[in-house]
Amino acid sequence: MTLLTDAARPAPVDADDRSARLVGAGTAWNDRIDADRAAAHLTYRVHGTGEGAVATRISAGRHDFFVDEPAALAGDDVAASPVEYALGALISCQVVVYRLYANALGIPFDDISITATGRLDAARLFGKDDQVRAGFQSIELDVRVSGTETQERYDHLASVVDAHCPVLDLFSNPTPVTSTVSRV
Repeated sequence: MTLLTDAARPAPVDADDRSARLVGAGTAWNDRIDADRAAAHLTYRVHGTGEGAVATRISAGRHDFFVDEPAALAGDDVAASPVEYALGALISCQVVVYRLYANALGIPFDDISITATGRLDAARLFGKDDQVRAGFQSIELDVRVSGTETQERYDHLASVVDAHCPVLDLFSNPTPVTSTVSRV
């Protein structure tokens, strides 16, 4: 299982190294996509197995982690909940895309932190009100960047990030989902 211990934290990266890595990755992807448009088509596969009361062990590539619920929702509270992971996925995707486009547009910043607040009405979950969404009614992102650019430049960066962030797109637009259930 992947835990966020000091040993598992990413090594510190200075601005020059981050820029070189972003440019290198961006150049490589651009070259692949220019050579074969289908190279941009990615498939992600993640597997989950139920454990404990309502927890799930997730395997994603080389990484294993748990998702659970607090005791009030029948969980053992051994990990963040599915909706907390969803907000975490949104935050982490935003951080990546902010760094990518800040570098590409020449709009540097020193540090970034993001707080996501999701508002959810659990009445649908518990079968009490089929008129409300089962998911978030709203999500607010509070993005904080430190740096020497003007607010207008950071606002421009934010609009570019929001137009290109894959996980924000998941929250903002319907995604076709198919589901099959098999008795084993």
